[in-house]
Amino acid sequence: MAGRLLREVTIRQLRALAAVQKHRSVTAASKQLYLTQPAVTLQLRNLQAVAGLPLIQRTGDGMLLTDAGREVLALAERIEAAITDCGTTLEMMAGKTAGRISIGAVSTAKYFVPFMISGFSKLYPNVEITLSIGNRQEVGEALRGYDLDFAIMGRPPADIDMNVHLIGDHPHVIIAPTAHRLARNSRIAPRELAGETFLTREPGSGTRGLMEQLFEKSGIRPRIGLAMSSNETIKQAVIAGLGIAFISAHTVATELDERRLVTLDVDGLPIVRQWFALARKDKVLLPPAQAMLDFLSAKGKQFLPRTHRRIRLTRSSVRSRRG
Repeated sequence: MAGRLLREVTIRQLRALAAVQKHRSVTAASKQLYLTQPAVTLQLRNLQAVAGLPLIQRTGDGMLLTDAGREVLALAERIEAAITDCGTTLEMMAGKTAGRISIGAVSTAKYFVPFMISGFSKLYPNVEITLSIGNRQEVGEALRGYDLDFAIMGRPPADIDMNVHLIGDHPHVIIAPTAHRLARNSRIAPRELAGETFLTREPGSGTRGLMEQLFEKSGIRPRIGLAMSSNETIKQAVIAGLGIAFISAHTVATELDERRLVTLDVDGLPIVRQWFALARKDKVLLPPAQAMLDFLSAKGKQFLPRTHRRIRLTRSSVRSRRG
């Protein structure tokens, strides 16, 4: 019977019961609910039929609830409270002040995305944000499955229609141990790297794809050493002298400041791409998610790691800057 009650009971029936309990009269209840007396009586009759027990008894003091009626009234009160809470939440979401946002980010972005979330959360402290980190392929799959409101990454997936919001520049450099033979050289030709061992990200990584494009354009085939799924592991391996690496400048700011790594002044570097916040065109975004996209478009750049004082500029870059 309880299962049947949950399946078949309606809000109108519960509100009719609550109104009769409050006023002890069908007549007064009908006025509160803006219904006719027969309509209220019908709702009560249907509710009692669903419950399978008498819910109301007539007394000299008016219509009172039975023990079963009080149990059903408690259900009505819980449902009304849940409806009120939901309405409040929807109003807050409409005003962008509450709700949930699901964000994905490629692993290279983990060095700055938390600061972006912190900046947004200071403006909207009641918005709950979930962050998922993965490589380019993993984030792309999450977008395809509608699991994310938006993602922070570089090149958009080719097979999904996206709304693209520019955040800022994303430079890539080649890092080496501070004692590397080329550490103090200027204008290093890419062919001088042909004998080097490169430590690289795993297949599917956007950084690895960009590195392979650099090799192909330069006509070199350096040795590929360890493939790693973590920028942190790559940095430690380079510091340990296991090789050099093509990597996002945004991942090595601390190590460059501490002089545990250097960037090699290779002609054509840094290679600059862009960071974007990407949302599916067919994904319905609630106001909090749209507010964060607007925030990243307007202020996201300020959360990117500073690199201009850390990256050795190529001679061509110096000329263009002076001009």
